[in-house]
Amino acid sequence: MQSETILVVEDERDILDLVCYHLEQAGYKTLKSSSGNEALEMAGNNQLDLIVLDIMLPGLSGTEICRTLKQQDETRHIPVVMLTAKGEEIDRVVGFELGADDYVTKPFSPRELVLRVKAIFKRIQASSDKKEVIMIDGMTIDIPKHQVLLEGERIELTATEFKLLLTLVERKGRVQTRDMLLETVWGYDYVGFTRTVDTHIRRLRSKLSKWGDCIETIRGVGYRFREISA
Repeated sequence: MQSETILVVEDERDILDLVCYHLEQAGYKTLKSSSGNEALEMAGNNQLDLIVLDIMLPGLSGTEICRTLKQQDETRHIPVVMLTAKGEEIDRVVGFELGADDYVTKPFSPRELVLRVKAIFKRIQASSDKKEVIMIDGMTIDIPKHQVLLEGERIELTATEFKLLLTLVERKGRVQTRDMLLETVWGYDYVGFTRTVDTHIRRLRSKLSKWGDCIETIRGVGYRFREISA
């Protein structure tokens, strides 16, 4: 039985109760919030393992909340699933640019949401279960600690960014298609939305500084990780 704690932020009471009910039936503990300011306060005062966050909220929007969470040391590690009625691709891209780990569009299946939450926890657990440290050209990936150091300086990555980097590094030299990365990193198929990978790669490269050059774009195919040339 899982014991992870999930904060659900949603201003529509029926949806809030529905989401929490299905998460609790799946074995998770839930906390409820119906406003942005309250959600930020709860995130700072509780040990959270994941946040389900609606975009359309009174006061602070979900995107503003996500941005704030990812800028604060104590909350940036928490995976965020964006929940919204907006279905345009640009809205999804904005969410991923801000550091969201997944995106579910209303109307949605509660079962699908639970499966996506489980997929996030599964890939986090898969990373933490490995007892090893990978070192490449001054970059250190500490898998048990779930952190990346660049010449000794720690950088902050979301759970998805960490898994994406680890996947590319573990398959160094081999081209990974977008579909392969979606299946491995996200744990299920984003039909017709491979731009999810491109968005995360762009964010990852910017955070890796010069090490971002290690991630090569193979035009029309996908990506490959290589070592920095001397």
